[in-house]
Formats: sequence, structure tokens, C-alpha cells
Amino acid sequence: MWNGNEATAMRDIEFQAGTLPGRAVIAVRGPEAGHFLHNLLTADIDRLAEGEAAYAALLTPQGKILFDMLVLRGADSYLIDCAAGQRADLLKRLSMYKLRAKVEIAARDDLAAGASPIELAGGYRDPRSPGIGWRVIGAPQAEARGYDAARIAAGLADSEADLGSGEFFPHEANLDQLGGVNFRKGCYVGQEVVSRMEHRGTARSRILPVTVDGTMPPKGTEIRAGEKQVGTLLSSAGQKALALIRLDRLADATAPLVADGATVTVKKPAWATYEVPGAA
Repeated sequence: MWNGNEATAMRDIEFQAGTLPGRAVIAVRGPEAGHFLHNLLTADIDRLAEGEAAYAALLTPQGKILFDMLVLRGADSYLIDCAAGQRADLLKRLSMYKLRAKVEIAARDDLAAGASPIELAGGYRDPRSPGIGWRVIGAPQAEARGYDAARIAAGLADSEADLGSGEFFPHEANLDQLGGVNFRKGCYVGQEVVSRMEHRGTARSRILPVTVDGTMPPKGTEIRAGEKQVGTLLSSAGQKALALIRLDRLADATAPLVADGATVTVKKPAWATYEVPGAA
């Protein structure tokens, strides 16, 4: 069930269904496909029923996100919705871990990943948040419109526009809040670091939605409160953006937040269970 904030955000954005050109598809099939992915990724892949999807990531041994993705269990394979610009590297990494596992891993150029604000036939609800609607993997269609504005308003980071590869811990990218990490499953790459951050509560930085009053500064611009840096701007759409925010410095801020002369207001996403000091 959507809450009021999520529904209002979706109504205020012209998000139209279609293919997401920045996404690509990988198929993993074979008798050990589910077990193979379950042992690598942060999410619980073993429990997925046909037609269900999980948000997941493949991490470095040091616990940072190499690739985040959506994993859909199909009738005869698992379909991975990943960043198009990262697909070749993800294929190489999965093949490196394959060893003797009875799996086949291949790019599916005949398939495209798409999104919609409303339910689609053959689609599945985006597992990250009900506020971002539905996803689908199928034949390419007309390009989706307004998706980036919708995901930024919902506080959801993009694989390439925000996260990159090897830069963020799962907690910083909110995978712990968005169902992207299962803390009760067995070992996966980078698990020790992620589990330690969870149990010690040491995630000081989070990617959060912000609004900017003034000209939107470019990605990478520092957000400051007086002389102290509080965060860094990431992707943006209109007057809304995502930013990596240091929560402890946000709590201590006594001056307005400013990025290149523009006033910044931090928002708390509808799905966040952690405290965001002074959030609107």
C-alpha cells in the first residue's frame, strides 16, 4: 500500500511507462542458477518464487558495491536488470565466480528492462519501494519518460548516475532499507563488513533526496553548512537531487545548507527507518 507521500510524489511527476535505455539484461540459467546467485549476492535469491524479484548487489571483498541490480526469477532462468554501461563488467565478474557451477550466463540483447508508474501485464512490482511503481523485462518498447525524476523524488540511487562501482557501502546506498541485503542468509562476497556495519550501527553517510532553491549545481558539488562539508550532490532532475549526506554533520549543522550558492533542504524518504536530523 502506498502512503500519502509516495502517491503525491508520483502524481506530481510525469512518469510514463516504457523501456529504460540505461538498463540491460543478463540471463542466468541452469540447475544451479539460483544457488549460484544466492551465494554471491546480498539478497535472498533462494526464496524467490517465479515472477518475483529482489533488489541485490555484488560486492567487493571489502564490502563496497560493485554492481547493484534487480533479479527476476523467470520460468526457466533468472533475469538480471542491470546498468547497460556495467553489463560487460558484470558478465565478466559472474563468469569469474562460475568455476564448475552448472550455470549458463549470457547477455540478452533481445530483451529490455522497462518501468511503469502503474501495474503492467507481465511486470513485477519494483522490490525497492512501492513509490516507484512496476518493472518489466520484455521486448523493447518506446522509451520511458520521467523515470529519473520519479526515482530521485523517491530517494532511489541509480547504478551509474549515482553509485558507480566500488565507491559506496550498501548502507550508504540504503540497500539495508530497500530490501537489498538479507542479514540472515549465509555467506556472500563482502558479508563480514556489511554485517559489522549493521550490528555496530556505523553507517554515518546516507544517500538522501534533497531540494535545491536556486540554480541546480553540477554533480559532485559540495553541500556545506558554514565552513563544514555536510554532503555531496549526485544526480538531479529539476529542483530535486540525490546527495550523499553525513548524518552526524547534518545533526551538528547550525548554518543553512548551501551548494554553490543555492539553498539545500534534505528530505527523509518514506521508506527510511533511520533518523534524518532536521529533514523536511
